[in-house]
Amino acid sequence: MTESILVTGSSRGIGRAIALRLAQAGYDLILHCRTGRSEAEAVQAEVVALGRQARVLQFDVSDRAACKAILEQDVETHGAYYGVVLNAGLTRDGAFPALSDDDWDQVLRTNLDGFYNVLHPLTMPMIRRRAAGRIVCITSVSGLIGNRGQVNYSASKAGLIGAAKALAIELGKRKITVNCVAPGLIDTAMLDENVPVDELMKMIPAQRMGTPEEVAGAVNFLMSAEASYITRQVLAVNGGLC
Repeated sequence: MTESILVTGSSRGIGRAIALRLAQAGYDLILHCRTGRSEAEAVQAEVVALGRQARVLQFDVSDRAACKAILEQDVETHGAYYGVVLNAGLTRDGAFPALSDDDWDQVLRTNLDGFYNVLHPLTMPMIRRRAAGRIVCITSVSGLIGNRGQVNYSASKAGLIGAAKALAIELGKRKITVNCVAPGLIDTAMLDENVPVDELMKMIPAQRMGTPEEVAGAVNFLMSAEASYITRQVLAVNGGLC
């Protein structure tokens, strides 16, 4: 039976690249979007063109009730997932004294609370499969070393790493691995025009931005059988930035 993987935030950018790479590897996909339904359906068509099955779920990962209702219904209808990629996230950058309450709350509720909101309804069904499983959290170099103007984002991504490491301990004996992939400067639409790319490039030994496909390759490896003894780890995809 073909294994199924949920990829949150999979309508564009890194999430889209991850979904397509996993489809190429032979997995069926549960795609997710918050608002861009047409974009997610376009990715669905790309997955189908690769010979795999895909369906689209639409909800806000910061909405706990919506996550629970929609994910529980999907599992009841289609069965438990083999894997989950927590990719959905957002930024609200600014100097710390200038951050609003909403800037802080929205980033933490989406990036960190989304971990609980998405995984809590899915973990027991994954355990009950009594089979191998994979969870990969997309974090960030900001969660490893911090970043000016991203106190909220750095806090959310560092918290995500801590949560993933703790969950990996709980699920290890169940043959479910939990790892993080921490991208650095990646060439996507999420890259704010105010990001000083030229200055950052001086700090990157590889002297270039990464691509969504390079992040997707790391995720695909962690989803594979070859990565079954790798858990509680953070794989940095950042050209040597840290």
